[in-house]
Amino acid sequence: MCGRYTLRSVDRIRIALANRPHLDALVPRYNIAPTQPVIALTTPEHAEELVWGLIPSWSKERKPIINARAETLESRASFSESFQRRRCLILADGFYEWRRAGKAKQPFFFQLKDGRAFAFAGIWDRWRNGETSIKSCAIITTDANELLTPVHDRMPVILREESYELWLNEQVSTSELKKLLEPFPSEDMKSHPVSSQVNYSDIDNEDLVKRVDAEVGTTPSLF
Repeated sequence: MCGRYTLRSVDRIRIALANRPHLDALVPRYNIAPTQPVIALTTPEHAEELVWGLIPSWSKERKPIINARAETLESRASFSESFQRRRCLILADGFYEWRRAGKAKQPFFFQLKDGRAFAFAGIWDRWRNGETSIKSCAIITTDANELLTPVHDRMPVILREESYELWLNEQVSTSELKKLLEPFPSEDMKSHPVSSQVNYSDIDNEDLVKRVDAEVGTTPSLF
Protein backbone atom coordinates (compact mmCIF):
# COMPACT_ATOMS: atom_id res chain seq x y z
CA MET A 1 0.00 0.00 0.00
CA CYS A 2 0.93 3.65 -0.01
CA GLY A 3 -0.02 5.35 3.25
CA ARG A 4 2.16 8.48 3.30
CA TYR A 5 3.96 10.59 0.72
CA THR A 6 5.68 13.94 0.18
CA LEU A 7 5.38 17.00 -2.02
CA ARG A 8 8.40 19.00 -0.87
CA SER A 9 9.67 21.11 -3.75
CA VAL A 10 7.18 23.37 -5.43
CA ASP A 11 9.76 24.30 -8.07
CA ARG A 12 10.45 20.68 -8.99
CA ILE A 13 6.74 19.97 -9.36
CA ARG A 14 6.30 22.97 -11.64
CA ILE A 15 9.23 21.85 -13.78
CA ALA A 16 7.96 18.28 -14.01
CA LEU A 17 4.49 19.51 -14.96
CA ALA A 18 5.56 22.33 -17.24
CA ASN A 19 2.92 24.35 -19.09
CA ARG A 20 0.13 23.32 -16.72
CA PRO A 21 -1.55 26.21 -14.89
CA HIS A 22 -3.40 26.33 -11.54
CA LEU A 23 -0.47 25.18 -9.39
CA ASP A 24 -0.36 28.24 -7.13
CA ALA A 25 -1.81 26.25 -4.21
CA LEU A 26 1.29 24.06 -3.94
CA VAL A 27 3.10 24.23 -0.59
CA PRO A 28 5.87 21.93 0.73
CA ARG A 29 4.47 18.82 2.42
CA TYR A 30 6.53 16.16 4.18
CA ASN A 31 3.85 13.85 5.56
CA ILE A 32 0.74 13.74 3.40
CA ALA A 33 -1.74 11.33 4.98
CA PRO A 34 -5.12 9.80 4.08
CA THR A 35 -8.18 12.06 4.48
CA GLN A 36 -6.03 15.14 3.85
CA PRO A 37 -6.34 17.38 0.76
CA VAL A 38 -3.90 16.56 -2.04
CA ILE A 39 -3.02 18.27 -5.32
CA ALA A 40 -3.97 16.36 -8.49
CA LEU A 41 -4.47 17.01 -12.18
CA THR A 42 -7.87 15.80 -13.35
CA THR A 43 -7.30 17.13 -16.87
CA PRO A 44 -4.09 18.18 -18.63
CA GLU A 45 -4.98 21.83 -17.95
CA HIS A 46 -6.52 21.68 -14.49
CA ALA A 47 -4.97 21.00 -11.07
CA GLU A 48 -7.16 20.97 -7.98
CA GLU A 49 -7.42 19.76 -4.40
CA LEU A 50 -8.93 16.32 -3.84
CA VAL A 51 -9.39 14.41 -0.60
CA TRP A 52 -7.11 11.39 -0.35
CA GLY A 53 -9.40 8.41 0.16
CA LEU A 54 -11.79 7.45 -2.64
CA ILE A 55 -15.50 7.41 -1.79
CA PRO A 56 -17.44 5.93 -4.75
CA SER A 57 -20.34 8.10 -5.86
CA TRP A 58 -22.85 5.30 -5.23
CA SER A 59 -21.62 4.46 -1.73
CA LYS A 60 -24.13 4.90 1.09
CA GLU A 61 -21.36 5.22 3.65
CA ARG A 62 -18.40 7.53 3.89
CA LYS A 63 -15.67 4.87 3.89
CA PRO A 64 -12.60 6.11 1.99
CA ILE A 65 -10.29 3.76 0.06
CA ILE A 66 -6.75 5.16 -0.11
CA ASN A 67 -5.27 2.65 -2.58
CA ALA A 68 -6.64 0.86 -5.64
CA ARG A 69 -4.90 -2.31 -6.76
CA ALA A 70 -4.01 -2.23 -10.46
CA GLU A 71 -5.15 -5.83 -10.79
CA THR A 72 -8.73 -5.06 -9.68
CA LEU A 73 -9.38 -1.71 -11.36
CA GLU A 74 -11.79 -3.24 -13.87
CA SER A 75 -13.33 -5.94 -11.71
CA ARG A 76 -14.03 -4.06 -8.48
CA ALA A 77 -17.11 -1.87 -8.52
CA SER A 78 -15.48 0.79 -6.35
CA PHE A 79 -12.86 1.43 -9.04
CA SER A 80 -14.15 0.36 -12.46
CA GLU A 81 -16.11 3.43 -13.52
CA SER A 82 -13.48 5.84 -12.22
CA PHE A 83 -10.76 3.89 -14.04
CA GLN A 84 -12.69 4.26 -17.28
CA ARG A 85 -13.79 7.87 -16.88
CA ARG A 86 -12.10 9.69 -13.99
CA ARG A 87 -8.34 9.30 -13.85
CA CYS A 88 -5.92 11.79 -12.31
CA LEU A 89 -2.26 12.55 -11.71
CA ILE A 90 -1.48 12.85 -8.00
CA LEU A 91 1.58 15.06 -7.54
CA ALA A 92 4.45 13.85 -5.35
CA ASP A 93 8.21 13.63 -5.03
CA GLY A 94 8.61 10.75 -2.56
CA PHE A 95 6.73 8.24 -0.43
CA TYR A 96 7.13 6.20 2.74
CA GLU A 97 6.83 2.47 3.30
CA TRP A 98 7.31 0.33 6.40
CA ARG A 99 9.33 -2.87 6.86
CA ARG A 100 7.92 -5.21 9.45
CA ALA A 101 10.19 -7.03 11.89
CA GLY A 102 8.02 -8.95 14.34
CA LYS A 103 5.73 -6.41 15.98
CA ALA A 104 7.98 -3.52 14.99
CA LYS A 105 7.95 -1.49 11.77
CA GLN A 106 10.79 0.59 10.35
CA PRO A 107 9.79 3.42 7.99
CA PHE A 108 11.76 4.03 4.78
CA PHE A 109 11.64 6.96 2.41
CA PHE A 110 11.62 6.28 -1.35
CA GLN A 111 12.26 8.76 -4.14
CA LEU A 112 13.67 8.99 -7.64
CA LYS A 113 17.46 8.96 -7.82
CA ASP A 114 17.68 12.56 -9.00
CA GLY A 115 15.05 13.72 -6.50
CA ARG A 116 12.77 15.11 -9.18
CA ALA A 117 9.02 15.37 -8.86
CA PHE A 118 6.66 12.83 -10.39
CA ALA A 119 3.00 11.80 -10.46
CA PHE A 120 1.19 8.77 -9.09
CA ALA A 121 -1.48 7.19 -11.26
CA GLY A 122 -4.79 7.91 -9.56
CA ILE A 123 -8.55 7.68 -9.94
CA TRP A 124 -11.18 10.04 -8.51
CA ASP A 125 -14.92 10.30 -7.88
CA ARG A 126 -17.46 12.71 -6.41
CA TRP A 127 -19.62 11.59 -3.48
CA ARG A 128 -22.73 13.45 -2.38
CA ASN A 129 -24.89 13.15 0.70
CA GLY A 130 -27.45 15.89 1.06
CA GLU A 131 -25.59 19.18 0.83
CA THR A 132 -22.22 17.48 1.41
CA SER A 133 -20.08 16.95 -1.69
CA ILE A 134 -16.61 15.35 -1.55
CA LYS A 135 -14.28 14.95 -4.52
CA SER A 136 -11.84 12.22 -3.56
CA CYS A 137 -9.09 10.07 -5.02
CA ALA A 138 -7.10 6.87 -4.59
CA ILE A 139 -3.51 6.04 -5.51
CA ILE A 140 -3.12 2.99 -7.75
CA THR A 141 -0.67 0.36 -6.54
CA THR A 142 1.17 -2.48 -8.27
CA ASP A 143 3.76 -5.14 -7.43
CA ALA A 144 6.88 -3.86 -5.71
CA ASN A 145 10.10 -3.49 -7.70
CA GLU A 146 13.42 -4.93 -6.51
CA LEU A 147 14.17 -1.91 -4.32
CA LEU A 148 10.82 -2.08 -2.53
CA THR A 149 10.57 -5.85 -2.18
CA PRO A 150 12.65 -6.15 1.05
CA VAL A 151 10.36 -3.56 2.64
CA HIS A 152 6.90 -4.23 1.18
CA ASP A 153 5.27 -6.27 -1.57
CA ARG A 154 3.37 -3.34 -3.11
CA MET A 155 4.28 0.12 -4.39
CA PRO A 156 2.39 3.10 -5.86
CA VAL A 157 2.31 3.37 -9.64
CA ILE A 158 4.70 6.14 -10.67
CA LEU A 159 4.00 7.32 -14.19
CA ARG A 160 6.71 8.55 -16.52
CA GLU A 161 6.28 12.12 -17.73
CA GLU A 162 5.69 10.97 -21.32
CA SER A 163 2.66 9.00 -20.07
CA TYR A 164 0.88 11.88 -18.32
CA GLU A 165 -1.17 12.97 -21.33
CA LEU A 166 -2.10 9.38 -22.15
CA TRP A 167 -3.29 8.68 -18.62
CA LEU A 168 -5.61 11.69 -18.69
CA ASN A 169 -6.87 11.09 -22.24
CA GLU A 170 -10.55 10.15 -22.07
CA GLN A 171 -10.39 8.41 -25.46
CA VAL A 172 -7.73 5.85 -24.56
CA SER A 173 -8.80 2.23 -24.03
CA THR A 174 -8.36 0.62 -20.64
CA SER A 175 -6.22 -2.07 -22.24
CA GLU A 176 -3.71 0.62 -23.25
CA LEU A 177 -3.87 2.23 -19.84
CA LYS A 178 -3.16 -1.02 -18.02
CA LYS A 179 0.19 -1.21 -19.80
CA LEU A 180 1.26 1.85 -17.80
CA LEU A 181 0.57 0.22 -14.44
CA GLU A 182 3.97 -1.43 -14.04
CA PRO A 183 6.52 -1.17 -11.21
CA PHE A 184 8.83 1.80 -11.69
CA PRO A 185 12.42 0.63 -12.43
CA SER A 186 14.34 0.13 -9.21
CA GLU A 187 17.58 1.36 -10.80
CA ASP A 188 15.98 4.81 -11.13
CA MET A 189 15.06 5.02 -7.43
CA LYS A 190 16.75 5.22 -4.03
CA SER A 191 15.68 4.82 -0.40
CA HIS A 192 16.84 5.18 3.19
CA PRO A 193 15.44 4.60 6.71
CA VAL A 194 13.75 7.54 8.41
CA SER A 195 12.44 8.43 11.84
CA SER A 196 9.27 6.83 13.22
CA GLN A 197 7.97 10.38 13.69
CA VAL A 198 6.47 9.99 10.22
CA ASN A 199 3.91 7.67 11.80
CA TYR A 200 2.11 10.67 13.25
CA SER A 201 0.15 12.69 10.72
CA ASP A 202 0.27 15.87 12.82
CA ILE A 203 4.06 16.02 12.33
CA ASP A 204 4.99 17.58 8.99
CA ASN A 205 8.52 18.94 8.66
CA GLU A 206 11.71 18.35 6.69
CA ASP A 207 13.29 16.25 9.45
CA LEU A 208 10.97 13.40 8.46
CA VAL A 209 12.86 12.69 5.22
CA LYS A 210 16.34 12.75 6.78
CA ARG A 211 18.31 9.50 6.94
CA VAL A 212 18.51 7.86 10.36
CA ASP A 213 19.98 4.63 11.69
CA ALA A 214 17.38 1.89 11.49
CA GLU A 215 15.35 2.00 14.66
CA VAL A 216 14.75 -1.13 16.75
CA GLY A 217 11.45 -1.91 18.42
CA THR A 218 9.46 0.78 16.63
CA THR A 219 5.74 0.10 16.71
CA PRO A 220 3.93 2.88 14.86
CA SER A 221 0.35 4.04 14.85
CA LEU A 222 -0.10 5.19 11.30
CA PHE A 223 -3.48 6.90 11.39
